[in-house]
Amino acid sequence: MATLFDPHRAGAIPLPNRVVMAPMTRNRADRDGVPTDLMARYYAQRAGAGLIVTESVWISPDGHGEAGAPGLHTAAQAAGWRTVTDAVHRAGGRIVAQLVHTGRLAHPALLPPGAVPLAPSAVRARTETRTFDGLVPCVTPREMTEEEITGAVDAFAAAARRALDAGFDGVELQGANGNLIHQFLSGNANLRTDGYGGTPAGRIRFALETVRAVVAQTGPGRVGLRLSPGSDYGDLAEPDLPAVHGALLDALAAEPLAYLHLIEGPDPAVAALVRERWPATLIVNPWTGDAPTDPLTATRRVATGAADAVSFARMFAANPDLPERLRLGVPLNDPDPDTFHGGDAAGYTDYPRHRAAVVGV
Repeated sequence: MATLFDPHRAGAIPLPNRVVMAPMTRNRADRDGVPTDLMARYYAQRAGAGLIVTESVWISPDGHGEAGAPGLHTAAQAAGWRTVTDAVHRAGGRIVAQLVHTGRLAHPALLPPGAVPLAPSAVRARTETRTFDGLVPCVTPREMTEEEITGAVDAFAAAARRALDAGFDGVELQGANGNLIHQFLSGNANLRTDGYGGTPAGRIRFALETVRAVVAQTGPGRVGLRLSPGSDYGDLAEPDLPAVHGALLDALAAEPLAYLHLIEGPDPAVAALVRERWPATLIVNPWTGDAPTDPLTATRRVATGAADAVSFARMFAANPDLPERLRLGVPLNDPDPDTFHGGDAAGYTDYPRHRAAVVGV
């Protein structure tokens, strides 16, 4: 029976344990999307994770959807990430970059002058996005042309190549939480009637083309894909979820991915569908309502085979040495939500470790 502390291999990436750091938007990059030395320290502190998945990293100027989020499409951004990956590797860790295009969740205030957000269809998300002036309502996007869809696929591929050049061990594609890949899968954001919409085969086409283009840049076993089937995050609806996600999983099974990263929802049948249809490594972020993932839930997911590894978000934010704390059964630090999105070292790199350790950054 597997445990959280057993090693595992996700494609070409060896995991010394199965406690994964989930991607968390922390809004500490500079205004140009360049990672900072503070970010390098933050990630290096958490190098004991079986795998670190970075916060979402925007792949192109038209994919920028969150103030303070880092990018990976300029030389300066890549150089900033090299500082991060070097720090993590010196501390003995493994790290992948989560690549994102935010689609209709972007905002003109974050885009090049005169640009509007791009999306599968011109349907506004009834939610808010974070600009440098605070949270503001999303605007109506412009429907992407097929040329722009191809351009987005190419931008994912270019960012993946840049990620490996910057020292990452692989990349994770953000296909969850209402972002562009997820928008193409959904029933209310994708109203297209061409080859990128309508049928399940059409709706999964953008995701598959992106996966294949990125794998062509990284080689096999270094690409993960995050999915949140059934999530209404970003004002999405998926009335035909089994058909669309079933078709996606069947098609992905033929691709040499490192792993799938599933955000569970309240319906256990959806998680069961993914586990049944996905033959390779499955990282699960368990459904626990509004509570953080607890150790017992994580242990059960791995012990029963429902997951090969479990990702933790808030608990990793507050506990840089989370795997060690879980292994020893010692108390956990409580996270401070007021410091989640933006700020300085407070609530970011100042959480105490169980045992004092020096991380060279």
